[in-house]
Amino acid sequence: MKLILKLIAGILGGILIGLFAPEWLNRVLLTFKDLFSELLTFTIPLLILFFITSGIANLPQKSGHLLGRTLAIAYGSTIVAGSLAYFITAAIVPSLTAASGSVENLGAHGVLPLLSLEIPPLLSVMTALAAAFVFGLGISALQATSLRQVSDEGRDVIELLLTRVIIPLLPFYIAGVFADLALSGTVFATLQTFGIILVLAVAMHWLWLSIMFVSTGLALGESPLRLIKNMLPAYFTALGTMSSAATIPVTLQATKQNGVSKRIADFTIPLCATTHLSGSIITITTCAVAVMAMREGLAIPNFFDMLPFLLMLGVVMLAAPGVPGGAVMSAIGLLTSMLGFGEGAVALMIALYMAQDSLGTACNVTGDGAIALWVNKFAKKDTNATDDIA
Repeated sequence: MKLILKLIAGILGGILIGLFAPEWLNRVLLTFKDLFSELLTFTIPLLILFFITSGIANLPQKSGHLLGRTLAIAYGSTIVAGSLAYFITAAIVPSLTAASGSVENLGAHGVLPLLSLEIPPLLSVMTALAAAFVFGLGISALQATSLRQVSDEGRDVIELLLTRVIIPLLPFYIAGVFADLALSGTVFATLQTFGIILVLAVAMHWLWLSIMFVSTGLALGESPLRLIKNMLPAYFTALGTMSSAATIPVTLQATKQNGVSKRIADFTIPLCATTHLSGSIITITTCAVAVMAMREGLAIPNFFDMLPFLLMLGVVMLAAPGVPGGAVMSAIGLLTSMLGFGEGAVALMIALYMAQDSLGTACNVTGDGAIALWVNKFAKKDTNATDDIA
């Protein structure tokens, strides 16, 4: 919550500096924004490489049947949620953004940073993603402990960079972006539109949770209201922790209260904490479509053009770091490489996502409870079938 307050302060401070501060202060802030953007661009491929490699390499090895089903349900839930968000947002957003300025107007005011510095990334986003899968699957198959240790320690280094440098400095970066918007004259129209978009994203979180628990309750012959009521402690805990991993103990307790066996809950919930990100993909998709609608000369893509982005997004968010904003940090590479987002659009995405990160996380962990119920159902069915054969 402190981070959210700092981000809000950064937004307000950036607007005030852009509107009223002398040019030299704006140039200093824009210089920091550009340097931070270079660092972020450099870090994203490394984040994808180490986090996805480590996540795949450390998946459970002795529960292949349940593992496959759990991952399939978690990934399917994430993609369907993102697709639903696309259809709803694409239908509503154009009318909301018609009067807004373009996010491409950044830098159109003639106030330049004091210096520019390029930091080329070591890998492209797609190279990092391909390498992560090759090494992750290879390490898992060969049980290569040395390479697993390298990937784990690389993940720890990037997580340290995120938690000690990038995340704490985000408010200043966001301040620079909104100062840029204020100088360009588009800040108030942009804020008005994205305020509505955030409300829309949260509404879709609850729409998706309703779909998950109603369908689960009908399939199991249970009351959907009772199932979701038992998961509310996990939802509200996630609002405070902003972390699926930190909420695992409460999610486990709530899931067991819904009748999931201890063995299935202990296996499913920790796995889904890093692989089921329906709330995150809803917000990222909603905000991405809104940003595209605000870009001059670029129409919202049709679903089949958007689907590859959603499919890849469901993968790159795998094992997203357990820090606030981990999912959107992982998604930045795809936003730039597949959707053509520029610096201003990416910065707005970060600000918007971080503002509701706790709500997206709460949607993720609550949905984990529904997935655990399905896995528990399949496990019982398999056990009964085995007993019948025996």
